[in-house]
Amino acid sequence: MIEVEVLQLPVSPAHRLSGRPADGPSPGPADERVPQVEVRRGLGLVGDRYHGRPAHRDAAVTIMAAEHLPLAVDPSAGLRHTRRNVLLRGVDIDSRVGATIAPDCGTGSVLFAVNRPARPCAWRDVTVGPGARRALRGKGGVRCTPLSDGPLTPGPASFRVVGGPDARVTARRAGLGPSPARPGVSVPAGRPTAQ
Repeated sequence: MIEVEVLQLPVSPAHRLSGRPADGPSPGPADERVPQVEVRRGLGLVGDRYHGRPAHRDAAVTIMAAEHLPLAVDPSAGLRHTRRNVLLRGVDIDSRVGATIAPDCGTGSVLFAVNRPARPCAWRDVTVGPGARRALRGKGGVRCTPLSDGPLTPGPASFRVVGGPDARVTARRAGLGPSPARPGVSVPAGRPTAQ
């Protein structure tokens, strides 16, 4: 178990980055951070733009390490700029691709299958600043599938790796990941258990 800190939890109900980056983001609130977020198994974060969207089930939650924020590009960079959902300090989340992780903010662990890297796109040079996309390569966070329900809150938390090395297999067994017979198709199943 590793002691970590959950620093930020933004939830964005609207997709603000559509079209060309040169056109800039759509209007939205200046701060989308919340004091608590409810995670729903196989669906994502309640209130977030990707919650319950079938096309995003294996990437419904994006977790990023605070140590990898592009602060050299913009010292005030945070999740509002990088468009990630959970900012952790104290763990190299980018090295956990393929694992099943269990952060616990004090109310019980929430399981996530860490499916793949969250690769930065051209929007990062707009939302953070020129050079941010390059600075985030290989450390832009990870895209995850929630495997259990529960709350996340900012503050001290514990972090465990409870499964691996292939979280996609774990997610498929839980009925939450893409089906090997029909890629891109997810079928809900019973509640998963920690390994």
